[in-house]
Amino acid sequence: MNNELLWKKCLDSLKSSVNAMVYKTWFSKTNLISLDEKKAKILVPLEIHKKRLNDSYYDLISGIITKITGNVYDLEFVLEQDIENVEKETLNSQLEQVTLNIEVPSKFHHESNLNPNYTFETFIVGNSNKLAHAAAFAVAESPGLTYNPLFIYGNSGLGKTHLMQSIGNYIQENSNKKVLYVTSEQFISDFSGIGRKESSVQDENYNYVDYFKDKYRNIDVLIIDDIQFLAGATQTQQEFFHTFNTLYNDKKQIIISSDRSPNDLKLLEDRLRTRFCWGLTVDIYPPDMELRINILKKKIEGNKIQKDIPSDVLEYIASNMASDVRQLEGAINRLLAYSTIMGGAEINLNLAMDALKEFINKGTSEKTNISKVQKIVADFFQISVDDLKGKKRSASVAFPRQIAMYLSREILNESYQRIGLEFGGRDHSTVIASCEKIKYDIKSTKSIRDTVDKIKQNLN
Repeated sequence: MNNELLWKKCLDSLKSSVNAMVYKTWFSKTNLISLDEKKAKILVPLEIHKKRLNDSYYDLISGIITKITGNVYDLEFVLEQDIENVEKETLNSQLEQVTLNIEVPSKFHHESNLNPNYTFETFIVGNSNKLAHAAAFAVAESPGLTYNPLFIYGNSGLGKTHLMQSIGNYIQENSNKKVLYVTSEQFISDFSGIGRKESSVQDENYNYVDYFKDKYRNIDVLIIDDIQFLAGATQTQQEFFHTFNTLYNDKKQIIISSDRSPNDLKLLEDRLRTRFCWGLTVDIYPPDMELRINILKKKIEGNKIQKDIPSDVLEYIASNMASDVRQLEGAINRLLAYSTIMGGAEINLNLAMDALKEFINKGTSEKTNISKVQKIVADFFQISVDDLKGKKRSASVAFPRQIAMYLSREILNESYQRIGLEFGGRDHSTVIASCEKIKYDIKSTKSIRDTVDKIKQNLN
């Protein structure tokens, strides 16, 4: 029996042994790449899969392989960058959300402040957020035990709040743990009220200090949004420090979001920033073109919109709303409203351009153009823009040129002909080849993927 057939049988057995969504997240993108007398080597897509499969599903996988082969094997989970001379599986499909029953059904009626619409099922996964999603679900499965604290950062409108509240909703639905979601502004407001009587507290001997500590320390999961707004609130930072220590020492889960990484939160106390890095820090990038289109499709599907919206209209919206998920949702709502106002007019590209022209101009910052991409890439590789446009073919110039072409296509959605023109009048076939090469390199080589991600951050 060859490895491919063996692994197919293993996956079929796993599919019947675990929840369907658990299977899709942790197992569906795995592959058996080698099997010798003592070891089975299994390819996984992310570092978080290695840890999760080792910690939680090792015995299950090992038992299934033994049942099929009659032999006992040690399992080794590896990433693409861990191996050489192995045909790599292309990771095109998105990670999907998972559910796994833990503990007992929730009987907890604590005021969690969670939005029930924010779930893993409604969170759209793509290249820019797949690590954050996988980390979030791992925390939801084992709160307080995996990645504590979990720190998620990224620009506004990219889904941080949705992802954090998905963790809280999952935990509440599948356990009896107390979950509390607050913004940093709410934490400041609650802390500033210490010393006054809380009107909702009926016990005369129960003062507001007791109320505050009970609210923030007698819980199992604290989710606090936009931690950067604690900057300047010195006394509140001190209280959060003590609250953090209490929860952490009691093995309670802490989940934090910010618009920047812990190291960039210069106005917060060092001791807080240090603690934020104790667990796992993950960032969310602006969505790429594919993810933006998928978000639009999900919005249409979720609202049960009956009108047909052509693909070129979705591409037009996605091309002009590059950095904010909320803008994508707002564009769809505006387009539908405009169609209704126009007497139920058919939605096509001309209608969309007319309906969204002011919305796009107001809703987006100065649009990144090819010249800006060229400048950012040239500065990153310490070459000149003229080199990118010129005839030099050395690797030190050709590789940055290919990346700049790829980003001009991926981020700006410019035509191949236009890109070729801006890069010294090159033929569109040259641009296509460059884009395909970088696209392949991103999937197969971690160092190149990291390089492109860093340049994207500079562009954004």
